[in-house]
Amino acid sequence: MTTGPSHPVADRVWSRVSGVADRGVLWWTIAGVLAVTGRRRAAERGLGSLLVASALTNLIAKRVFGGDRPLLADVPIGRRLPKPPATPSFPSGHSASAAAFAMGVAVESPRLGIALAPAALGVAYSRLHTGAHWLSDVVGGLALGTGVTALGTLLVRPGTSHDRIDSAPTGDDRRLPASPEGEGVFIVVNRSSGTSVVRADPVRVLERRLPLAELHLLDDGDDPRTAMRAALAREEPPSIIGVCGGDGSVAAVAHEARAAGLPLLVVPGGTFNHFARTAGAASVDLAVDALQRGEGVRTDVAELRFAGGSPITVLNTASVGIYPDFVAERERLERRWGKWPAAVIAAVRVLRSSAPVTVVVDGRRARVWTLFVGVGRNEAGIAAPMQRRRLDDGTLDVRVLHAGTRVRAVGSLAFGRRTSSVLRRLRLLPERLESFTTDSIDVLVRPREGQAPGFAHDGEVAIAAPAEASARGAVPGYRTTVRVLPAALDVYRPAGDDGDGSGGRGTRVTAGGGRSPRP
Repeated sequence: MTTGPSHPVADRVWSRVSGVADRGVLWWTIAGVLAVTGRRRAAERGLGSLLVASALTNLIAKRVFGGDRPLLADVPIGRRLPKPPATPSFPSGHSASAAAFAMGVAVESPRLGIALAPAALGVAYSRLHTGAHWLSDVVGGLALGTGVTALGTLLVRPGTSHDRIDSAPTGDDRRLPASPEGEGVFIVVNRSSGTSVVRADPVRVLERRLPLAELHLLDDGDDPRTAMRAALAREEPPSIIGVCGGDGSVAAVAHEARAAGLPLLVVPGGTFNHFARTAGAASVDLAVDALQRGEGVRTDVAELRFAGGSPITVLNTASVGIYPDFVAERERLERRWGKWPAAVIAAVRVLRSSAPVTVVVDGRRARVWTLFVGVGRNEAGIAAPMQRRRLDDGTLDVRVLHAGTRVRAVGSLAFGRRTSSVLRRLRLLPERLESFTTDSIDVLVRPREGQAPGFAHDGEVAIAAPAEASARGAVPGYRTTVRVLPAALDVYRPAGDDGDGSGGRGTRVTAGGGRSPRP
C-alpha cells in the first residue's frame, strides 16, 4: 500500500478508476463494445476468463487465505474509497478480474490486449492508491487472473487474432465488368475511417494495382455521397464505382451504386469492415483481384425509411436502443479521444444512463434494450446479428432484447450463441430474447422525455423528426420502416485465391492535394 502524500486530483481519479471497475462493470462494458464491433471471440474469452477468475477469488481464495485490509488510519482521507470494502483482503478481486479480462482478450487479439493492458494495470494500482489492498493482494490477484487465462487457452483453443471470418457467406456468383488496370473506375477513399487501425496504406496498393483508376480522397468531414454524385453527374461518368472506408462510407456509396445501376467495388479501409468481410473482400488485394477478373455476387440490401423521409440503404444491420445511444455518444467523443478510447468512454456512459426504450413493432408494444434488424439470416441465439449466412436469402433477421438489468443486457450483446445458451440455463442471462424473420418491419419508437434516439445503421445514426402523437394521446415517436430489397446490388467478390497484383502507370488522385496523372 502507498502511504505517500495525497493530491486531490490524483486521489479523485484513482478512486473513480477503482469505482468504475466495481462488479466488473468496466470489463463488461468493454466486452459489449468489442462484441458489437465484430470482436466477439475476444469479448467471449475476456468475459469467460473474468467470470472464472472472479469465482475463484471470491468463493475460494478469499475464504482460504483471507487477511485483514490496510487500516484506514494509515490511508490519507482523500484517498479513501466512499465505501470501504468489507471482504477479506487476499487476493484482490479487482486485480484478478482486470488481469483475466485483459489477458483473455489478448489471447484472441494481441493488439487489443496491449491496448487494454494500461487499463488493467491502472485498476490494479487504484486498489493500492485508495488503500483497499496491500501490494501482495494486488500481485496475487494479477497472478490468479493471468493463470486462469493461461489454463483457459489449454482447455479452449484460441481462434484467429482478429475474429477473422473463415469463409464468406454464400451467394450466387456472377460475372461483372472486369477492369485489369482500373480503367473507368472511380473510388472514393475515406482515410479517416480506419485511423484507429494499424495497417498498410490502402491508397498505395490501389495506386500500384489499378494505375488507371481515379481515387478521390475525402477531406475530414466530407460526405462520400456528395463526391460520388458529382462523379456520376459528369459528361463521361465512371462505369464502375468503388469505396475505400468503413461500413458507414460503404453504405453511403452503395446507395449511389443502387441508384445508378452500377457494380460496387468495396475496399476495406475502416476499423471494422463488416460488409467487406461479409462480401469476401477482407483485404485490399482480394478486392482488387475480383475487379481485375470481373468476379462478383448479387447481394440483398435493406432500405430504412423514416415517415416522410428519403430511403437509406442498409448493408448489415439497423437497430434502436442501447446501440444507437452508444454510436451517437462515441461519435461525439471521437474527435477528442480517437475511436477506441471514445468507444469505451461512450459505452461506460451509456451503460450507466441508458434506459429501455418503448417500441411498437408491427402493432405490438414492448419495452426493449435493443431491437436489431439484420440483413439476411444470422447466427441463432444472439442479440446482435452481425454476420449473415447468405448474401441473397431475401429476409430480415429481427432480434428483440426485452427489458431487464443493464448488466444482463450487455452480457446478451457480448456473448456468442454457445456461451449465451449455457448462461441462460444458469439464469445469468435474460430469457426474453425474441427473434423472427420477415421481409418488412414497421417500428414506432417512443423515447423517454429528453431522449431523441434514431436508428443506428452500419455504424452511423440517423435521427428522424418526431411523428405526431396518436389519437389516444400517446407520446410522439419516430416511425420507421425497414424492408429487404432482394438482389439489389452487384458487388465484386473474388472467386479464387490467386492474384499477386502488379504495378503500372500512374493512378489519378483528386481532392485533398489532387495529384495529376503520372506518365
